[in-house]
Order: sequence, then C-alpha cells, then structure tokens
Amino acid sequence: MKLLKKYTGWFVLGTLVFYLFSVAHLTPVLMPTLLAWGANIAMWHTLARSAKRQVTWLMGIGIAALVFAGAKGTWMTWQQIFAVNLPMLAMFVAVSFLDLTGSKDEKRPLPKGLSAIFNTALGVQVLGAVINLSVILVFADRIKGTIKLTPEQQFILTRNFSAAAWWSPFFVATGVAIIYAPGMQWQQTLIPGIAMGLVAIIFSSTEAYRRTKGDFNGYPIRRESLLIPILLASCVIFFHYIWPDISILVLICVLAPSATLLLMRTASRKTSLLHFVNHKLPQIGSQFALFLAAGIFSNGISAIILSYPQFFNLDNFTFSPTLFSFTLAIMITAGIIGIHPVVSIAVASPMLLSLNPDPTQLGFLFLSAWAISAGSSGLTGLGLLMTSRYHIPTRTIVSNSLPYAIFMWLLCSLVNGIFL
Repeated sequence: MKLLKKYTGWFVLGTLVFYLFSVAHLTPVLMPTLLAWGANIAMWHTLARSAKRQVTWLMGIGIAALVFAGAKGTWMTWQQIFAVNLPMLAMFVAVSFLDLTGSKDEKRPLPKGLSAIFNTALGVQVLGAVINLSVILVFADRIKGTIKLTPEQQFILTRNFSAAAWWSPFFVATGVAIIYAPGMQWQQTLIPGIAMGLVAIIFSSTEAYRRTKGDFNGYPIRRESLLIPILLASCVIFFHYIWPDISILVLICVLAPSATLLLMRTASRKTSLLHFVNHKLPQIGSQFALFLAAGIFSNGISAIILSYPQFFNLDNFTFSPTLFSFTLAIMITAGIIGIHPVVSIAVASPMLLSLNPDPTQLGFLFLSAWAISAGSSGLTGLGLLMTSRYHIPTRTIVSNSLPYAIFMWLLCSLVNGIFL
C-alpha cells in the first residue's frame, strides 16, 4: 500500500499510456485496467466521506446485481465489468495535462457591466471546454477578491462551464456519451451543441445583468487565452476528418498531452511535469472511483435486464421525441437531487439501447442531461465545490437554476425534435 501511495501519480499516468498501447495492440487491456484499479485503491483515502459512500453504494449494488444475474445464468465478461470506462479514465488523465497550459492574471482590474458578465460566461465555457474543472477555481478565486462570491457569479460560472459538455470533445461528458451511446457521431451534435452553449451564455448573462443592474465583477479574460481551446478543438475535428477510423477519445488522449508539451508556459518543462505527475494527478481520485464504480453498476443493471427481458420489454415503445423529453426530465431531476450524471446515464443506457435508438440522438440526450444537471445542482461535483469552497447555500444554487433548467430542457427537446 505504501508503494501504491508513493507512486500514485505514475499509476494514473500509466493508465493513459498503457491504454494507448492496448489500442495499438502492443499490450493487453488487462495492463491499464490493473493500473487504473491500483490507482483507485491508492487514492481512496483522499476521497471525501460522501464520495466514498456514493462509490460504495454503486459498487455494492452493482456486484449484488452481477451475482444475482450470474445465478440466473447471465454472465458479463471481466472487461465489461472492470474496464468498460477505461477509455474515459484515460481521456480524463489526458485532458488534465492541459491545466499546465493555463496562466493566471492577477494584475488586471476586474471589469464590470454587461460586457464583463458576457465575457466571463464565454471565457469560462471556452477555457473550461479544454482545461476543465481547474478553470472554475481560477475564475472564482479571482473575481471574488476579498469578498464572498455572489450567487450571480456562481451561476454564471457553473452553468456556462457545464454547458461546454454540449460541444467540447475534451469534456468528460463526451467520452461518457460515446461509450454509453455506441455509434454516436459526435460531429453531428457539434453544431446543435454550440448553439445550446451560446443560449446558455445569453440566458445566464441576461439574468445576471437583470439581477445586478451591471454591478458584477467579471473575470479579466484575454482574447489570446481563448486561442488554445479553439486550436485544440479544431485539431480534433481536423484529425478525425483525416483518420475517421480513429475514435475521438483516442485522438484526445494523444493530442492533449502533446499540446501541453508544446504550449506549456514554464521555465522548466521537466520540473513542471514531474510536479504535475507526483502532486496533481493523485488528486483526481474521486473521478477514478466514480467512473470505475459506475462501470460495475451499469453492468449490474445490464445483467439484470438481460436476465428478465420480459419485465424490461420496451417493444411497444420507440425512442420518440416524447420519450427523449421525458427521459431527459428524469435525468435532470436526478442530477439536481444529487445523483451524478454518469450514474443516471449508466442506468438509462442499457434500457434505451434495447429500443435501437439513433446513437447520435441518444448521445445528445446524455450530453444534455450532463450539461443541464451539472450546472443546476447543488449536490453534485460543481455544486458541492461552490458550497464548500465559496459558501453558496445549496438551496440558493437550486432555486436560482430551476428556471434555467426548465428552459434548457424545453429547448433541448425542441432541438432534438427538429434537428436530430
């Protein structure tokens, strides 16, 4: 155990490296699977009590369901149980490197007014689309200054950061959608996703301006800081167009660390990278634990469904716009009351796949559920961060975001019915 803790970051990094080796058929998939679970064990002590409880319940229910289904003659392979979310973990490690390309601006004064609100919303979405969760901390710590973060600043940051799930190939939600909606064509959700992201910016900015009358401290975003996310997203689209047989996930796993080596701003790359592996990577334990547990849970649900097809017979249903809208409403509600989007996706996927839905529609459903619920909940990752670090009450987060969640749910249902 001591050895595991000492080299935790290297186990996390090894998950990414050996996953890519397994994709290239240089090593068996067993190798990155063992490294991922080894890293999970090593990082377990860093998890908050609530995270441990959620993961334990997911694993416990999943294992019980697998054992019960096995007794009925339905068996899942070890790859399905232990390695189903391995590509997502590899992607998460890869995009974590992009944190090294960011820079903090501590000198410029904080802008105010409608333009400051809009630029903050746009900046947190575009930068968050690549750099992910760390951008929330950078923005929030900067704009709160010596005072408390306001509810308006909170929802500008969380809603628009989460909205990047609709369109960013670097967002973990994209990896989840691709895995749980097999055959999804991410390119087909890109334009509707960008439109949804823009609507999130406009809706939230308008609401924040109406509430504050322009008395809003925004983040001093610089135009050049938006170039890296735009460049990386363009590279993913370009290389996927050239090599369509290579999945989006694999491209990101290669491009994100490569781009970091080229674009990181530091005096010593070696020192920064070693510090990152030894001190930053061991901090992503909650993501490893949640996704590994969700894999077991999802396959337990799948095994039960396969064992009792007569009870889960949805032959009389089709994946219609009405069912899309109804399912999305349930998943958003589940997210608001504290169920992580990956869990609701893991439950919905095996049931909806039996309807032979269009994979891209199913993927858009999962992206929408993630984007709306993560930006509206006070009890999942982002909401808990705002509550614990910035002292925004859970009730305030939820009450402020209910109109937003309802509006975006209706809009997603409309977009699905018309465009997808």
